[in-house]
Amino acid sequence: MIRAALLSLLPLPALAVTLDMPANAVLTAEEASAADSYDMPVGSWTIDGLPTRTATGAVTQQAWRIEATGLTTFQIIEPLETQLVEAGFEVVFTCTDDVCGGFDFRFGTRVLPAPDMQVNFGDYRYLAAQRVSGDGDEVVSLLASRTSTAGFVQITRVGGISEALATTGAPAVRAQAPVVTGDLALELETTGRFVLSDLTFETGSAQLGEASFDSLQRLAEYLTANPDRQVALVGHTDAVGSLDGNIALSKRRAGSVLERLVTRYNIPRRQLDAQGMGYLAPVATNVTDEGRDANRRVEVIITSTE
Repeated sequence: MIRAALLSLLPLPALAVTLDMPANAVLTAEEASAADSYDMPVGSWTIDGLPTRTATGAVTQQAWRIEATGLTTFQIIEPLETQLVEAGFEVVFTCTDDVCGGFDFRFGTRVLPAPDMQVNFGDYRYLAAQRVSGDGDEVVSLLASRTSTAGFVQITRVGGISEALATTGAPAVRAQAPVVTGDLALELETTGRFVLSDLTFETGSAQLGEASFDSLQRLAEYLTANPDRQVALVGHTDAVGSLDGNIALSKRRAGSVLERLVTRYNIPRRQLDAQGMGYLAPVATNVTDEGRDANRRVEVIITSTE
């Protein structure tokens, strides 16, 4: 009796986290080992290789297919990340395809084979998390991708005491309607285009000014909230100079805007394209200063919904 009472006062080993998958998810593959190691990526791939943290212990890896069209990798991972944080995990690294390192990152980590786990090199999302306790650390990584007809997520866990890694206990997930907030988003969703009218470029240059532009902030918010949207940034010029020269200049200016969205606002390159029209699509006459000013612009247009 005394021994039993004393044992009841001792801390119990922490149960491993069990994730609730959506009801329309199907387990396609599972591998488990009672004693193994896993090199979990904790940084983006560079020419020096892939930063990893080696975790040892019981390793469980599952691949799930989510039967739904139009899903984004954010929709797949976000509810799982929320569950991990609520269970006491700390997110130590997260990235999307181009930031992760594309092809090199994908082949630098352990992934269950296709067709059970499908990874689109140009559209995947990764997350690594850890939970530290006196009973031992537990690490979990998530890798989400998609095809035109389904979403895929791989869950890898090391440590903890539990039989189940994930179960289908959450509501089914479907593609969401676009998030529309503000004039820019409304214009893009209703007319398909919006003029980034506050942009300024250095004189005689394709280099975007260093100021913070409200239109880019709003465009970044729209693209972040709607990761399935792809847009083209289209540069335009006035009619001064040759057509070839103006097309080249307008495309370089659109490219400068694209780079700003990627580097300052962390927008994935797969959502962006840069093109130039030169003076072929004026919105005003080129015979006045006011008209030429209006024609020198960069527009954003929706090109596709994945």
